Amino acid sequence: MQKAQFGMIGLGTMGRNLLLNIADHGIAACGYDRNTDQQKRLLEEGAGKPVIAAGTMKEFVDSLETPRRIMMLVPAGKIVDAVIDEISPLLQPGDILIDGGNSHYTDTDARIARLQNTGIHFTGMGVSGGEEGARFGPSMMPGGNATGYAELQPILEKIAAQSDEGPCVTFIGNGSAGHYTKMVHNGIEYAIMQLISEVYALLKNVAGLNNDELHELFAQWDKGPLQSFLIEITAKVFLQPDDVDKNRRLVDVILDRAGQKGTGMWTSNSALELHVPTPTINDAVTARDISVYKNERVQIEQYKKTVAETTTDKAALIHQLHDALSFGITLSYIQGLHLLHKASEVYQYQIDLAEVVRIWKGGCIIRSVLLNDIRKAYLQNKGSSNLLLDESFYTQLQNNRSAVTAVLQCAMNNGIGTACLSSSLQYFDMFSTGRSSSNLIQAQRDFFGAHTYERTDKEGSFHTQWD
Repeated sequence: MQKAQFGMIGLGTMGRNLLLNIADHGIAACGYDRNTDQQKRLLEEGAGKPVIAAGTMKEFVDSLETPRRIMMLVPAGKIVDAVIDEISPLLQPGDILIDGGNSHYTDTDARIARLQNTGIHFTGMGVSGGEEGARFGPSMMPGGNATGYAELQPILEKIAAQSDEGPCVTFIGNGSAGHYTKMVHNGIEYAIMQLISEVYALLKNVAGLNNDELHELFAQWDKGPLQSFLIEITAKVFLQPDDVDKNRRLVDVILDRAGQKGTGMWTSNSALELHVPTPTINDAVTARDISVYKNERVQIEQYKKTVAETTTDKAALIHQLHDALSFGITLSYIQGLHLLHKASEVYQYQIDLAEVVRIWKGGCIIRSVLLNDIRKAYLQNKGSSNLLLDESFYTQLQNNRSAVTAVLQCAMNNGIGTACLSSSLQYFDMFSTGRSSSNLIQAQRDFFGAHTYERTDKEGSFHTQWD
């Protein structure tokens, strides 16, 4: 067999499926995994395709044409460094090593610096789309350097998801730009999922919708302005029967304790470090944290006096929830993209936000019809830091504001927590206020700590000897 054009280290679900995707496009591929069962599974599923499995790391490296294009899909952290330690002595200048896992962007920067003098191109690449995306077309966010990407581009463009604007992959930017962008993608994902769950709580407990009605409603919403992958799968979730008892729906017996792998928290941490407000993302992380305390929540609920009551005007509430969800989702994108803009400036990533939005239109978890309008706005206003500056976006959000306030009033009356809907509204209102109350904070800071303040009528910093 000819030498392989692409190699994969790590043949778990994601690595194996991505390698099979590559082979489907006629690209000779080689996989390596210390687990021989994973090697066998690759060969079984890849029967008849141009794919082989290597028994050792040296066999794997020797099987690849130069420059070697090698991707690691192994758990983030120490394992990535262990693989780099093992393989780097076998590589030569010009080879490209890709980390396709959810590595923290600072780790990616460290690995780039570590390999800089070897001539090996290190690419940190975010991959979104899950198992199905890897097999049939993900959205990919590679960073690093343009030279390394040029060797990968023909292959990545073939295996990527395809939207109406082409393959959902592009060179994101310098250094750790790819992993940073995937981190923010996941932060936005956290926010949208929490917003949907808050709307679900009101639809179920106040509007009184059963699972069939919830399915029909979300399926209907998926045909309009809310059309997106997450709305689509939410509609399907409500129909899934329980394997144990076919008379029940699975969603009703799933424990209300949400897991997380840390990327949402990383997004919030970075936003705090860069002083970019992302309250909807932050509250989504907090909501997952609160969900973990199941025992405490059950005990505290005993003291609760507010009981949710079914509304008599179901149609009006459903309409308000639709518009409120649209409001929150839009602001989730706006906050995440604002963070990307700032990070690109600070870390010199040189990210093109219009291109990021383009590759999110297909394959990835946060793909949605709304991204068409967001991309158009960035194409018209290149360099825009925050889409609230776009009058059309602001006007659309303003038109939905009354629906959000009505939904929040309903939630408060019924004792239902809606952290992300609430923080979305607060973010919008605070960003819409030219003269805020922060002047009082500055006065307080100067009073107790002589931190100084600025004035509205002249330049400079001032301090007052307060009475």
